[in-house]
Formats: sequence, structure tokens, C-alpha cells
Amino acid sequence: MVMLARLFDWRGALVIVKPKTFLKWHRTGFRMFWQWKSRKRGRPPLPKNLRELIREMDRENPSWGEERIANELKLKLGIRVSPRTVRKYLDSNRPRRGSGQKWKTFVSNHAKAMVACDFFVSVTAPFRLLYVFVAMEIGTRRIVHCNATEHPTADWTIQQFREFLAFDHPYRFLIHDRDSIFSADVDSTLKDFGVRVLKTPVRAPTAKAYASHCTSSKHCGTNLSGCILWESFMPCAFLGGS
Repeated sequence: MVMLARLFDWRGALVIVKPKTFLKWHRTGFRMFWQWKSRKRGRPPLPKNLRELIREMDRENPSWGEERIANELKLKLGIRVSPRTVRKYLDSNRPRRGSGQKWKTFVSNHAKAMVACDFFVSVTAPFRLLYVFVAMEIGTRRIVHCNATEHPTADWTIQQFREFLAFDHPYRFLIHDRDSIFSADVDSTLKDFGVRVLKTPVRAPTAKAYASHCTSSKHCGTNLSGCILWESFMPCAFLGGS
């Protein structure tokens, strides 16, 4: 309908269409839009024999991690594989040795003094993209701040943090991912606010499970007029990440 609106005045044709039919077209348009946005991208998977070799090396050498397996493949077989690619084919259920405090334990110990933030995209009825910023207190799953814009910038993001961190606050840590919107200037400003920035590791979605779950499209959305349903944050905020 958005494309047809440029060709003729479609409002006059709506008198012969039932509202139920129009809503069906609209839902179909959204479905096609998100199917196109969610299409698979990136590199193709490794050959089957190489995937089996990686799993075999993992089973026979329990103390090896993805770095060691990638190095063995490069030195002995001349096969260049990224450690992150190797990690995709390892048995995630097998416990591995590690040192130091686990991430989950650290977050649990400091939950009351920790905020997680993230952006998500919301599409309005005329297919306009809105970038929504959400900051959530992990200890209570309470949304401490949220706002939306069509053109997010580092300055705009700093202003959002200023809204709830510029004055007295109980927070010591802030979790965000490695998106380019969180620039060095943003992290420097957060440091001035007395908050330590914790960047999540590369390709580690569970490290920011609280904010990611809160901003999932399954729980949050917009109405047909393009207004963000801020109340939709409340149910998902109490479900996040646990």
C-alpha cells in the first residue's frame, strides 16, 4: 500500500475493502518485510569432513579450546580457520576448564548496581524504522530509561545516559555490546558519570541476555499509528535473562 500510494490515491479505494482485509494485507506486508530483513547472510558453513574433524579433535583432546584447535589445523594441515568458526562446531554442553569468576556469577553478585542497555529496531505502520534505546536495571528488571529516534548518533546516546546517570545514582557497572554507536566518547562520558563500562565479548549474545531479551521483537512493538507501545516493556522486563 505504501508503494501504491505514490501511484494513485488509494484512500478512495478503501471504501470497497473490508477493514479485516486491509489488516490482513498489512500483516502480510510486515511478514514479507521481516523475512527479507532476516535472510541468511555471512560466510557459508565449513565442509562436512572439516566439521567432523574439528569435533573429533575436541573429543580426543578435552583440554583444548577453539584457539588450540585452530592452531593445530593451521600448523599441521595448513587449514586456516578462525577460532570463532571452530567454536561454532564444538560441543557446547561439555564443561570446559576455566579460571576466574564466571560472567553469570559476577552479574549476580553486582546485579543491584548494574545496568544493561541495548538498541532495537521497531517498524511503524508506514514502514518507518525507529531505533529504540532501552536501559534496564538488572537487579529489579526495571526499565530506568527508554527513548526512540530515527537517526541514532553518539551525541544522542550520550544524552540518553545523561538522563539517568548525570545525578546521584546507585550504579557502578553498565553493560553494552560492541556496536559502533557506543563510541569512545560515549564510554568516556560514562566514566565521568562514575560508571565502569563492561563490553560484551564478540559473538556472545548470552553475555547481554538481559537487555537482548527485553528488546526482543517477540515482546515489544508498535501499534498501527506508529506509536511505540512503551507498556509492552513491562512484561518482558520481568522475564529477562534469568
